[in-house]
Amino acid sequence: MVAGLTAAAVVAVGVLAYQASANAPASVASSSSAAPKASASASAQPSAKPKPVQDPLAVPADSGSGERVVYALKDRRVWLVDGNGTALRTFTVMPSPVSPPPGVHKVTSRSGTVQGSDGVPIEHVVRFANVNDVAVGFSAAQDGSMQAPDPQSRTGGVRMKRADGNAMWTFATVGAKVVVVP
Repeated sequence: MVAGLTAAAVVAVGVLAYQASANAPASVASSSSAAPKASASASAQPSAKPKPVQDPLAVPADSGSGERVVYALKDRRVWLVDGNGTALRTFTVMPSPVSPPPGVHKVTSRSGTVQGSDGVPIEHVVRFANVNDVAVGFSAAQDGSMQAPDPQSRTGGVRMKRADGNAMWTFATVGAKVVVVP
């Protein structure tokens, strides 16, 4: 029994060592047994500084200024931004088949609870664009779902979770700025 446990431990260590070497950076993953080369002198050129990593949750730089809702189409993300440019809240959304054009929009109307054009009961509807007679707006399904809509449908509901819908409802009153970025 001890021999079996020892064999299992050796196999586990071998698997872990392989995984570690497979995921290690090239600078340390070299399988060469040669000793590292010594340098006669330090490099005369300074090493390149790494580029700063952008916070993926940061408000998009091209989204204007002031209090606004920012909707990034590609990222499927919304930010509620205060007058100082600070994100008060950010969250993911499920886009609709009909997307609003990039640019600055204004909240035109709101509805507390209605039937969505896809038949789902929704709440906290905040409309801000119209594309070929399709109203585009943020909403939350009352059942909390965020299912992908039928891509063939002509709906403009950008769905979010209920808690995010509550925050949007409080933040984005009629006339509020909505900035759509690609």
